[in-house]
Amino acid sequence: MKNIIVANWKMNPQTYQEAEDLIKNILEGIKDLNNTEVVICPPFTWLTDFSHKNEAQILFGAQNVFHKESGAFTGEISPLMLKNSKVDYVILGHSERRKYFGETNELINQKIKSSLSVGLKVIFCVGENEGENKEEVLVSQITEGLQGISEKDLGNITVAYEPVWAIGTGKNCGIEETQDAVASIKKIIEKLYSQNASEVLAVLYGGSVKSENSGDYLKDGGVNGLLVGGASLKAEEFIKIVKSAE
Repeated sequence: MKNIIVANWKMNPQTYQEAEDLIKNILEGIKDLNNTEVVICPPFTWLTDFSHKNEAQILFGAQNVFHKESGAFTGEISPLMLKNSKVDYVILGHSERRKYFGETNELINQKIKSSLSVGLKVIFCVGENEGENKEEVLVSQITEGLQGISEKDLGNITVAYEPVWAIGTGKNCGIEETQDAVASIKKIIEKLYSQNASEVLAVLYGGSVKSENSGDYLKDGGVNGLLVGGASLKAEEFIKIVKSAE
């Protein structure tokens, strides 16, 4: 299984020129990868332009999607639109969507199903807030988020463990704590599906990832990759993270 490094640009950068320079610099620095799959997730404004121009060099993902394929839903983007725009992945369940837009486990489940139905791969984010019981949160988010999804479809889902208290705070999760979280996620998957499903499931870590700690997570954290936020907006820093996965 290749390592997966995902860049979540969130609502950045603010101009097309900045975005174009960033993607060009990243692509220049990550040529000839053998063991790593890189997924760039820009805002919708830049996404389809970049995905058409650079599809042969890299994979692209969306930061969100609506749960219907078409219809009178002003301002929304459907899974089918993404699939037909050379987009491969979509991030779903991110804590910022849960917090600021009130996305529930039920809605996230609908989005996952709709995305899988058109052939998109899903990066399914889970993780607890500070002070919450990690085990209880993971069980709830994973069980409800994957309700009605078959083990076969699980092959197109990557789970990203992002403890909310670590996102953008500089307080990244410790290696042993990350190992425990990965073990908990796989145990939940095994209970829902099978031992084989838990063994082949790819799990990423996200939360204040930087080049100084990325290699430790990949080597000792029990993860198959990383979901990178702020550090992905600095080409040189992101390139170092990708190379640590090689």
